[in-house]
Amino acid sequence: MSSIRVVLAEDGALLREGLAGLLQRFGFAVAASVGDAEALVAAVEEHEPDLVVTDIRMPPDFSDEGLRAAVRMRRTRPALPVVALSQYVESSYAAELLDSQNGHGIGYVLKERVVDVADFADTLRRVHGGGTVIDPAVVRQLVRRRSTPLERLSEREREVLSLLAEGHSNARIARDLVVSEPTVGKHIGNILAKLDLPPDGTDVDRRVMAVLTYLREQPD
Repeated sequence: MSSIRVVLAEDGALLREGLAGLLQRFGFAVAASVGDAEALVAAVEEHEPDLVVTDIRMPPDFSDEGLRAAVRMRRTRPALPVVALSQYVESSYAAELLDSQNGHGIGYVLKERVVDVADFADTLRRVHGGGTVIDPAVVRQLVRRRSTPLERLSEREREVLSLLAEGHSNARIARDLVVSEPTVGKHIGNILAKLDLPPDGTDVDRRVMAVLTYLREQPD
């Protein structure tokens, strides 16, 4: 029986190497281990693995890069089994990932709740076989979440949108969040895309529409 070929994505070098060694000990073949979402997508293109195991928050912004990459890959490779392994419940794209292929071949596991490495290896095999393994904490979070466009935004994107609503410029937002202006611009682009704002109109118009969406969702 041939080994399950895995592409592993984890930004922490020590944890990445430890996971790679663990997978190999349990009979998996690690085709590639990478540290960011772009490298993950490239590795999947190159190696065409049987399974992807990815962290959620990775460079450059440490928001939901790994989860977004997983969603993109499932769109182009619907049968690709994916396990999201994270310290956090990130609901912005989790529901879309779990909805892909009716949830077949999907896992969402919280790192802190992995108490038995043999069980973890079994989880990977179940997902590779088309099963669905979702941590109960993830299920509870998704059930509680409101059906609102703002739920698609990461925590940092919501911070940026909140500061936009206060009338701050990109430069001021960058100073407040201690990031670069290009990073703020990237966050704003993601916000506009996630809120499904129409592409026509100026960027200023779309920023105003994003702010109005934010204000409509705030409690009275």
